[in-house]
Amino acid sequence: MNHFFNSTTDRRTVIKTLAASSLLPSAWVHAAGNTIKIGYVSPQTGPLAIFAEPDAFTLAEMKKVLSAGIKVAGKTYAVEFVVKDSQSSSNRAAEAASELILKDKVNLIVAGSTPATTNPVADQCELNGVPCITNDTPWQPHFFGRGGNPKVGFEWTYHFFWGLEDVIGVFTNLWTQIPTNKVVGSLFPNDSDGNAWGDAKIGFPPVLTQKGFKLIDKGRFQSPADDFSSYIAEFKKNNVDIVTGVLPPPDFANFWSQAAQQGFKPKIVTAAKATEFPAAIHSFGPRAEGLSVEVWWSPTHPFSSSLNGQSSAALADAYTKATGRPWAMPLAFKHSLFEVAVDALKRAADLQPESIRNAIRDTHLSTIVGNIDFKKGPVPNVAKTPLVGGQWKKTAKGFDLIVVENSQAPMVPVKAKFDPLR
Repeated sequence: MNHFFNSTTDRRTVIKTLAASSLLPSAWVHAAGNTIKIGYVSPQTGPLAIFAEPDAFTLAEMKKVLSAGIKVAGKTYAVEFVVKDSQSSSNRAAEAASELILKDKVNLIVAGSTPATTNPVADQCELNGVPCITNDTPWQPHFFGRGGNPKVGFEWTYHFFWGLEDVIGVFTNLWTQIPTNKVVGSLFPNDSDGNAWGDAKIGFPPVLTQKGFKLIDKGRFQSPADDFSSYIAEFKKNNVDIVTGVLPPPDFANFWSQAAQQGFKPKIVTAAKATEFPAAIHSFGPRAEGLSVEVWWSPTHPFSSSLNGQSSAALADAYTKATGRPWAMPLAFKHSLFEVAVDALKRAADLQPESIRNAIRDTHLSTIVGNIDFKKGPVPNVAKTPLVGGQWKKTAKGFDLIVVENSQAPMVPVKAKFDPLR
């Protein structure tokens, strides 16, 4: 079962509960000796496990790259990775972070893969004064979902990814490439992502209205969801040409299968999270062709790793050669978490938590996902990465995600035309 925080209040209740237990002492003692410990939290099991598919490959690569250790203030330290599974549960993610801090005594924590993991992990680090780097959550659900104040920011936690403004720009520029009636049906679950994307102020609704689209929003559904009949009926009644949303792959699989059964044939389906992964796409069979989605990273992105000099294409090739699996967007973002962490450690004055935090704050680094600069904003503690739009197209090997829209990131080349669903 996937347990999402639905509000800041829920999350703080969990934090207070943990703080009241013996898990959270008043002071955090960092790792000592000749080893730097880096804690890592991701959803290795549960409905979000597809995000963690590149974990084993990435950690093996990091162990190779860092086999000689990291030099901090003239002294070389061995590196140990302590890995925890959030189980796709916000409650478990908070517990995992607490274990890393209090039992494993890590020097810093990195985490990724949706607000269900990044938010509670960052909250625990903020509470305990532990340096933390996260990504793979749009910055608004991460920053505002944690009660962030743009005038103040956070002290210990830093995040990099694109924002809702970017994905809205990508989606609407995709949709204007094909003639439609501009009626959009939404699939937003009752979780941190769904509530942010569907928010009347910071989400899709105001921008779609401004751009002349009509939004058909039946409200939030509880995930996991088995039956989308009422949504499909509403979409058919309103002649929806475009379907969008941000939902786990199993939920979208149910929706897309039921849409076929019930004769609902939109011209465009652009569903975040659900259609980002080759494994999920291939499970849809022929009905995967033409689905579109935002693209955070691809082998054609013009960026290279600060750790080993690999280009985006080389990283994708290395992954496929080692695993037999096609590249997926989280691959580069896993890699980049460790790029930023290692760069900060190398620049830190020592291994005191404050020194590591200060080095993270001062990051200005070209990575496999673009330049990371936490001082640029758009809010404190956040750096943005580029976003483009892609479409799944049939190839000799199956389906490939091709960049078809780059209005928000012109440095990433468009490789094909955007086509309507058949």
